[in-house]
Amino acid sequence: MSARPQASAATTTELATLGGGCFWCLEAVYLELRGVHRVQSGYAGGHVPNPTYEQVCGKKTGHAEVVQVTFDPAEISYREVLDVFFTIHDPTTKDRQGNDVGPQYRSAIFTHSSEQAAIAREAMTAAQSHWSDPIVTGLEPLETFWPAESMHDDYFARNPQNPYCAVVVAPKVSKARKVFFDKLRRP
Repeated sequence: MSARPQASAATTTELATLGGGCFWCLEAVYLELRGVHRVQSGYAGGHVPNPTYEQVCGKKTGHAEVVQVTFDPAEISYREVLDVFFTIHDPTTKDRQGNDVGPQYRSAIFTHSSEQAAIAREAMTAAQSHWSDPIVTGLEPLETFWPAESMHDDYFARNPQNPYCAVVVAPKVSKARKVFFDKLRRP
């Protein structure tokens, strides 16, 4: 099985676009879930067309680092995708995740329909019971998704010894494996 399984022609898929800090963390977790066919790192929510990683890290484009998750709702629902999202990042910190600080690391859900927006509001309300501070996750319709540079694809899988991956990404993947064991792909 490849790290980036592709959907068959007969499969109906949906998209979820989520910002929860560094996109390397989110990508690594979602790629392990049954029903997820693809995870693409990218940028959303900004005002500069086709931004680069360097521009987004410069904090002046308005973009968040996001992942766009292609999933089969018959195997994993949008609500389940969001439940994972609210478990693997801190949705209570504005413009930061741990030591990663800046608007590009904000918690955000970019919806693809009014139905997704309603489900996201329900998921946020439910997730609030797990956090003592208020959830500050932004919720807005997706206007444009800009794919990130290919160097970000499968970053954790290709760079597990990278200090950032070892200290930040690996614990999130480990937590997701424990909490969502029943949703993991089977070999």
